[in-house]
Amino acid sequence: MNLAAFSPRRILVCQLRQIGDVLLTTPSIRLLAQRFPAAEIHVFTEAKCAPILEHNPHISRIWTVPRSLAQALPLWSRLAATGFDLVVDFQQLPRCRMATLLSRARVRLSYPAPWYNRLLYTHTHPPRAGAYAAAFKAGILEALGITWQGEAPEVFLCPEETTAARHWIQQAGLEERGFWTVDPTHRRPARRWPHFAALVGEIHRRMPEFRALLLYGPGEEKEVRRLAAACPPQAVVVPETLLALRQMAAIMRLSRGHMGNCSAPRHMAVAVGVPSFTIRGATSGGWRYPAAMHQDMALGLACQPCNHNVCPHGHTRCLTDLSPEAVAQAAMEWMQRSALTPCPPRP
Repeated sequence: MNLAAFSPRRILVCQLRQIGDVLLTTPSIRLLAQRFPAAEIHVFTEAKCAPILEHNPHISRIWTVPRSLAQALPLWSRLAATGFDLVVDFQQLPRCRMATLLSRARVRLSYPAPWYNRLLYTHTHPPRAGAYAAAFKAGILEALGITWQGEAPEVFLCPEETTAARHWIQQAGLEERGFWTVDPTHRRPARRWPHFAALVGEIHRRMPEFRALLLYGPGEEKEVRRLAAACPPQAVVVPETLLALRQMAAIMRLSRGHMGNCSAPRHMAVAVGVPSFTIRGATSGGWRYPAAMHQDMALGLACQPCNHNVCPHGHTRCLTDLSPEAVAQAAMEWMQRSALTPCPPRP
């Protein structure tokens, strides 16, 4: 088929997880909408990721799939009956492959597949090697004549969500643009820097007005409260309950910036247009959006980046040996630079 003349009526984008990866798919969704303005774009993802896609004007429908195959049977039936012309599979996970198969689309596009998946896809194209993660993903779309031009991840917040976030900030004793969000946790040891309490204390010592809002995910509250207990009490705020995804995004949008590990909140900061500072262990610099207001820091060992979840050498020196004093110095320089850089508008 000549893809240059292809004009799909209905497109299915497959990106099941994780939250950060779903956010990094939103530039590709925008690009597809610009290339095919008359087409419906549907997104196939997990329920936990769906909220981050809500109110996106480029998306016609979000399909959420349960983990249980038995519970998913009605969904498979509806998906097969919908009728798609184009599927873009960014993951090739088993449930993505099932959705691709049931779609009956004339064009089923993905990255080059292993031999056991090759017959499932009609077209493949390699991602853009060495690029920012969202550009890496969008590289697949070059088969359709689409090129990434710097589009950032995006979250579309309602006025009501921003109003509710302002109220929440006031109730928490914070001021709009008067605090930073900090993400000190990660479920993967090779991506979790262990010195955030010392970092908060060091920045507060040098900058007494520093206020940090500590973010946490499911099952991480106790860890964050232990960390907060080791910080100057006037420097940190811990939410009383777990913030929902969109609530977190709305609050981050009203902050001065975000600091943390290499996880979903760093991509959320980009999506809502606030500066970000990330401490890297196992991961590469490819996860950083290429703009001055977004910075990351790594110790620079020869084994970095390894992209392992657990250090294969039995240690995490790339993280443990990165001192709070060095990070505080770099973070405060980033704060000063980002304060002088106007944040781009966000929807």
